[in-house]
Amino acid sequence: MTVLKLLLVRHGQSVGNTEGRMEGVSSTGLTPLGVQQSQRLGQHLATMGWHPTHLYCSPLKRATATLAILTEGLGQLSSANSTQPQPSPPSPAPLAADHTLPVTVLDDLKEYDCGIFTGLTWAEACDRYPDLCHQLETSLDWQPIPQAETLAQGQGRARRVVDTLLSHGNGDRVMVVSHQWILQQVIAQLMGCDRTWGLPIGNTGCFEFWLDRDRWPQPGPNRLNTELWQIKRFNDTSHCRLPG
Repeated sequence: MTVLKLLLVRHGQSVGNTEGRMEGVSSTGLTPLGVQQSQRLGQHLATMGWHPTHLYCSPLKRATATLAILTEGLGQLSSANSTQPQPSPPSPAPLAADHTLPVTVLDDLKEYDCGIFTGLTWAEACDRYPDLCHQLETSLDWQPIPQAETLAQGQGRARRVVDTLLSHGNGDRVMVVSHQWILQQVIAQLMGCDRTWGLPIGNTGCFEFWLDRDRWPQPGPNRLNTELWQIKRFNDTSHCRLPG
């Protein structure tokens, strides 16, 4: 059966990840491990014959760098078609022109905008905003953070991302490189959940969904037909394991 294949990928390990920073819409580069993770993912996908027909990426440096490195492993040279100025990712090796795939850079794929916490470690946040951090540590109820986006705004971004992905048809293979928080929202929207589940996503963790796009909008029993909607990989980081 010909289906629409969606591959959602979190970026490789960033310097901010190792420092425990709430990077949000700021961005550091990849660590050497993050580079290796991205290379391994590209090589793994090439071995599987998983070659995308469409690429989408967050504009943040840790995501664009991940995409550039993994597409090198895939044997494809990517070129951004966004009109916005982008961070410069590592350049893939020059390849034949017929291997070039355009990249659509989407602002909606950015990580959660954590407002005044952006770029801080939790210890730094507690030092600067002790009362707010105390509230966050002592209550599980949602607490708004000054200058941060709301949960509803994040959900709206995720809904737009899913609408964009579902504009593709059966036979397309769509890869997305983004961030943990917004991927949680996108997965919830794609699966029709009325709540977002906390899901730790490993660096370069992959989620692969197959769906029959032609039948997607139809009502009736096919919505419950598991032959039409399949999850092939869920937070898969097996490509990061060292051989032996």
